[in-house]
Amino acid sequence: MAEFTFPTLGDIRAAAARIAPHARVTPVLRSPELDALAGAELHFKCEHLQVGGAFKFRGACNAVWSLSDEEAQRGVVTHSSGNHGAALALAARTRGIPAHIVVPEGAVAAKLANIERAGGILHRCAPTQAAREETCIRVQRDTGATLVHPYADARVMAGQGTIVPELVQQAPELAAVIAPLGGGGLASGCAIALAALKPRARLFGAEPAGAGDAFQSLQRGERVTNVVPHTICDGLRATIGEPNFALLRAHR
Repeated sequence: MAEFTFPTLGDIRAAAARIAPHARVTPVLRSPELDALAGAELHFKCEHLQVGGAFKFRGACNAVWSLSDEEAQRGVVTHSSGNHGAALALAARTRGIPAHIVVPEGAVAAKLANIERAGGILHRCAPTQAAREETCIRVQRDTGATLVHPYADARVMAGQGTIVPELVQQAPELAAVIAPLGGGGLASGCAIALAALKPRARLFGAEPAGAGDAFQSLQRGERVTNVVPHTICDGLRATIGEPNFALLRAHR
């Protein structure tokens, strides 16, 4: 793995302050019926009420507002078929800068419409990881935009990790966190924050059985990249990122 500097709890706290004017502190809701079914007290962090409808805005917003003025003028670029692209476009709009979103052919039309409504500039490519990365490089070369990777980015991890300090305040007796796991940006940020704030709390990553690359990777002790996802959960089809896997493996 290329050298990667992981964020710290200090970076997560700085991210929380940075995104505070733009992001929401989402509520935690309870359900006695679900508690009874689970045999445990469940606390639901309602990130569907976040700006853009997903936790992705936290990381994107932190990345955008971490840029220098000179960098910001040239805009940002990412590859995404959904929530991260829309989140980055929304975050870029808060700073008045362009957001270039590389999207694969065949992406969900409603999600592409969300990106465009948020002001994102779409760049279409073939539906392969190589095509996404090559198109991002071309856009960077042509525009000077800064790459904001959907999950293998320390600024994104720190932004996603801001969920945990909120959750610890809202549910002080927290014993475990279950986080959706695709590329691993959210899980990575949560792992760092939990280790510092609630070291006895456990972190569980949830992914579809038909897209179980992270589970297989952690079981084998090496990153598995040849899983072909079969799931309707299009937001969880990403292969776990290289730095994300390294971090989650270390935090097991």
